[in-house]
Amino acid sequence: VKVVESGGEMVQAGGSLRLSCAASGFSLEYYAIAWFRQAPGKEREGISCTSSRSLSTNYVDSVKGRFTISRDNAKNMVYLQMNSLLPEDTAVYYCATDYNYGLGCHPPFENGMDLWGKGTLVTVSS
Repeated sequence: VKVVESGGEMVQAGGSLRLSCAASGFSLEYYAIAWFRQAPGKEREGISCTSSRSLSTNYVDSVKGRFTISRDNAKNMVYLQMNSLLPEDTAVYYCATDYNYGLGCHPPFENGMDLWGKGTLVTVSS
């Protein structure tokens, strides 16, 4: 079982990107999924989380109104739509799920997640 992120690239400030998180070996629909990011020289931070069956969704203040997490259960994918990107959004973005213990979304989200991808790099130029 694994999750793999994709979609990271360089984009100008004000632009948009959609990141994808693909699951293999299990159905994402029944698990909480979170997106994290780690900027250069900073600690990893949880930015969004959607509970199993998308019953609830959470965002940190820094991305609220700009980023949207969504699922496509038929494709076994989760997406992070990022709009109005800022240079400070530059980071490696990770998706993670609570596959092993089902702990769900609890801010700042990291404690509940136990299956991680390897990340995808987003660079926002000014």
